[in-house]
Amino acid sequence: MSIFLNSKKIIKEWTDYNGHMNVAYYTLIFDTYGAEILNTKFKMGEVSAKTTKKSTMAVESNITYNQEVKEGDEVDIYLTYCNHDKKRLLYKLEMIHKKKKYLAATMETLVLYVDLNKRKVAEFEEEKVIIMDKYIKDNLKNFKTEGLNFLSKLKI
Repeated sequence: MSIFLNSKKIIKEWTDYNGHMNVAYYTLIFDTYGAEILNTKFKMGEVSAKTTKKSTMAVESNITYNQEVKEGDEVDIYLTYCNHDKKRLLYKLEMIHKKKKYLAATMETLVLYVDLNKRKVAEFEEEKVIIMDKYIKDNLKNFKTEGLNFLSKLKI
């Protein structure tokens, strides 16, 4: 079972001339309503960027578009995998149609932890490692490793 992160209703501005959500907005939803939840939970989001000058930056992502969603549809965002090494965080998210329960899309993302002052990759601080490790341990039974494209890039 995946971990619920957030829900979002598809608005008219996100749809295109084909009558469904435009591909750009899948990334917006996954990033804003999925990844940002993780960044906040792991103390690496906007507050961290402003106060410690350290945050994450995506270096690779893979999106699958499994079934279309349209204006007015509601989707749920779930975390299906999460792990890290000293400098990288890997996670996979799913978008599920709230009412019809079908898989609409997935996004697997590999991010680097970055010192924004130097614009260089940095190692996670011990506090963040402890937070991530506890979260991963508490949710390990919910994670799926099949179909991951970037798992081999973690140095664990």
